[in-house]
This record gives sequence, C-alpha cells and structure tokens, in this order.
Amino acid sequence: MAHAAPTATRRHHRSTANADHTARNALTRALLLGLVYGVWAAFIERRMGPVDAGNVFYGILCGALFAAVMFALNRLGPRLTRELHGAAYGAFGGIAVGYLHSLTDASVLRSAGIGLAVGAGVGAIAFYRYYTHED
Repeated sequence: MAHAAPTATRRHHRSTANADHTARNALTRALLLGLVYGVWAAFIERRMGPVDAGNVFYGILCGALFAAVMFALNRLGPRLTRELHGAAYGAFGGIAVGYLHSLTDASVLRSAGIGLAVGAGVGAIAFYRYYTHED
C-alpha cells in the first residue's frame, strides 16, 4: 500500500523575476487603459471644438489619475478580502464611468445612476472572479 500514502504538498514560491514580470504587466495595463481613458475624457471635454493645450493637459491629467488608481488597486487589492477587493473595483469602475458621463452635460442624477449601475456590475463581476479564483 505504499502507493496510497499521502505525498508531501509542493509549495510554489513566487520568484522575484515572476513578481517583477507581474508588476510590469500591471503597470503596462494601467498605463494603456489610462491612455484610453484620458483620450476619451479629452475628446468629450473638447466638445467638437479645436484641440488646444488645455484639452491635452486635461486628458493627460485624467489618464494619469486613472492609471495611478488602477495600478494602486492592482497592487493593494490582493491584500484585501475578496468582498472588499470586488467592492473597490466596483467603486472605481462606477466613479470612472460616472465622471465620464458627467462630462457630457448630463444631469447629476443620470450620471450618478449610470455610475451606480456600472459600479454594481463591475463589483459583482470582480467579486465572482475573486471568489472563484481564490488561492
């Protein structure tokens, strides 16, 4: 019955090279999505007028803030419980979309409603993902 004996479990250690690669991927993803968000915000703020330095600066500022918050969530999120992790991404997604919608001169209630709906959806999807892919 030696073949039925339990074996020692293997422990997977994260190497520093793998951690650096993961951080680099997170930074690249955050910068690319921040670029898209910044261009989108600048395009909405432009209101079909000419592109000027103010629009470019506004887009850079919005994109940099978006990328910084996304990178921070990506780095700090795994330390949170799965409920808080999902709620953090839900709040981030809802605020980001609600702000973009508010740039279109929509009412505050409509922007808040759309942000709340998107935030609830993103939060539910993030919670489901973290619940099913738990370590």
